[in-house]
Amino acid sequence: MSMNERKKINYMEKKMSRQYFLMVLPGFIIFTIGLIVPLILAVRYSFTSWDGMSAEKPFIAFRNYIDLIKDPEFRNAWWFTLRFTIWNTIIQNVVALLFAVALDSGIKAQKVYRTVLFVPCLISALVVGFVWLKMFSNVLPALNEALGTNINFLLFGEKRTVLRGLLIANNWQWIGYWMLIYLAGLQSVPGELHEAAKVDGAGPVSRFINVTLPMLAPAITICVVGITTGSLKVYDLLVSSTKGGPGRASTSVIYQTYTTAINGRQYGYGCAMSVTLVLALLLVAMVQVKGLKKKEVQV
Repeated sequence: MSMNERKKINYMEKKMSRQYFLMVLPGFIIFTIGLIVPLILAVRYSFTSWDGMSAEKPFIAFRNYIDLIKDPEFRNAWWFTLRFTIWNTIIQNVVALLFAVALDSGIKAQKVYRTVLFVPCLISALVVGFVWLKMFSNVLPALNEALGTNINFLLFGEKRTVLRGLLIANNWQWIGYWMLIYLAGLQSVPGELHEAAKVDGAGPVSRFINVTLPMLAPAITICVVGITTGSLKVYDLLVSSTKGGPGRASTSVIYQTYTTAINGRQYGYGCAMSVTLVLALLLVAMVQVKGLKKKEVQV
């Protein structure tokens, strides 16, 4: 290769690097301004007793974090959030996978079913909360009365049933989305593997457990981590449906953070809450990805 050719190649590489940098730069700026800077400021303010309005931000070291440990309302918010997350992760993964398997089995009108199941995830969570509030408080009780049945549909009105109602609303919205991810994973499984398993005498259940599930490991990782982290951040659905009630039975960590920082004028204390949530999200995501990635390596 001549010297001129090497110079041309180096020039082209540098030019492409600059182009890549310019393409990434807008997204990086938005990411920095929208996420990194607020996170740094939240950490800073979490060590103060700032009310969010005054110019003074008195430094109080770790007092906010010590108070969080003693705060029963914050513990209750975490307890609700954890229960919502655990049930949501289990239900959405299992049901989404079952729907995906059903649609991958060659049934008629697959496209229609996919569309029907996917459409709810295009709706805002605020709208979903409002829709299910009306369903539970007006539509279903009217149907109950018309049929002469005695089913309790007022799920958002009682502490013991509010979690159940929120799970129904959230799963109705998101199951179709995760179903498509599982469906894409199922359709990428080589047919030769199933044929070989059939020749070896494996039945449908055995083929699913020993062939399909291992090949779905990447999709399972995406769905489990996505559903878990999304459930830990539940907020919009609560705003339009239960408003954290009845009482404080459906107050999530983010809802508690908002009411404390904005309504309660305890901005520094609210920032401490948000920092603990971010740390929890990072920890959960890292543990899940690390554990599930091991399964992918073994495939």
